[in-house]
Amino acid sequence: MPAPQAVVTGARRGIGAALSDELSRRGWAVTGTARAPAPGLVRLDVTRPEEMRALGAALSGQAVDCLVCNAGIYPDKGARLESGYPPEMWAEVFATNVTGVFLTVEALLPSLRLAARPRIAVMASQMGSSARAPGGSYIYRASKAAAINLGRNLAADLAAEGIAVGIYHPGWVRTDMGGAAAEIDAETAAAGLADRIDALDLATTGRFETWDGRAHPF
Repeated sequence: MPAPQAVVTGARRGIGAALSDELSRRGWAVTGTARAPAPGLVRLDVTRPEEMRALGAALSGQAVDCLVCNAGIYPDKGARLESGYPPEMWAEVFATNVTGVFLTVEALLPSLRLAARPRIAVMASQMGSSARAPGGSYIYRASKAAAINLGRNLAADLAAEGIAVGIYHPGWVRTDMGGAAAEIDAETAAAGLADRIDALDLATTGRFETWDGRAHPF
């Protein structure tokens, strides 16, 4: 029986790299992508529609069992309200963290439709939860709130085609983005996220969950 196929965006480092490794250990055939050239990874900038179309064409006729939309940026970490949020930064973050998710799903939808049990995993964050609003990081928080909303609406539209969509808070992870003071390492997060992907089906589609399986408030 052929190995299930997964595509993981933003797989060069951090959670994306750890999750790619974890899925590979569990028997998945993983295609990882990265914005910058990297050994063993497909070069892909999720803000460039032409690169998304090229990825879709490269996978044409192949079943993608799981698409992990992980690529994301957080340039406004620690920014000051008075001067730290220029319009260009808003456009850049939303192009990556929101539009990039949509374009990736759009490009790989034909391959997802070929899978027996297709799944989409959207890496969001508790920082996008409207129930948790401590202030700061306005652009990143807004983009992740939009990603949560996008995932929920994709779940509603794709359920009829048998495609399940999970939305996940990967935890506060010790990566370049999460920082050295974070609560868990990338390997722990990846193991939990792989469990969530294994369990994802139409009965759980549209849910926002933590890496360790707890329901997270929207």
